[in-house]
Amino acid sequence: MSEDVINTLREMGLRGYEAKAYLSLLELGVATASQISEHSEVPYSKIYEVLNSLEKKGWIETQDERPRRYYPKPPTEALEATRLKVEEKIKAWEKAIREEIQPLYERREIRERPDIWILRGENATIAKIKELLEGVKEEVMVAAPQLTWNLMKAVAPTLERKIESGVNVMLLLSKNADLTVLRALSGFAEVRLRDHLFGGGVIADGREAILVLGERGKPSLTIWSDHSGLVKFAKEYFRNLWETAERYGEEP
Repeated sequence: MSEDVINTLREMGLRGYEAKAYLSLLELGVATASQISEHSEVPYSKIYEVLNSLEKKGWIETQDERPRRYYPKPPTEALEATRLKVEEKIKAWEKAIREEIQPLYERREIRERPDIWILRGENATIAKIKELLEGVKEEVMVAAPQLTWNLMKAVAPTLERKIESGVNVMLLLSKNADLTVLRALSGFAEVRLRDHLFGGGVIADGREAILVLGERGKPSLTIWSDHSGLVKFAKEYFRNLWETAERYGEEP
């Protein structure tokens, strides 16, 4: 098996010897510990520890006979078991953050936080946008000259949920935006279009903003800010663009 396959299994929570033993079982079908050790080149002194760990993690099962024989669970079944365990961990983390750790942060008498943060990378930007949207109570303005499918999938469910709760959502996109994205968003929100947008961003309740500065095809700078002056300027600039933009689906 290629190193890429072993690395994938490692990312899913298996150790090096565990990945090799599982892959050997996939080839052998059913085998004893000594056969797996020989085929996978996992030291015999380690093989029972490795196989017991794989069984606990839900990747293999055993036949209760002498000598004990092992067989692999289907990879898709093992993946599903791993996914459920990860989801359980995330839920536990969320509960701990929400009930124990976040209150510690909020009880601080002085919030030592800068007015502006620089966000680096698409994942960090998407995560911050989702966090911003989750906290919206009244109004959210979104300007997106380059709304990727990944970003749309990440934020659309939250936007739709916010609209259902009474939040006013305004989406301003470029006229050359992906047609599939436009149709998906216009199904639940008002979308307006402009020929050109220099940068974009999200403004939440007129109190916080994420601004993406830069032209299409060139490196961009993404910042988050709750500086009142900067957010006010961004909101007024957005409204000016919004008032002169075309409604999606209407003839110009």
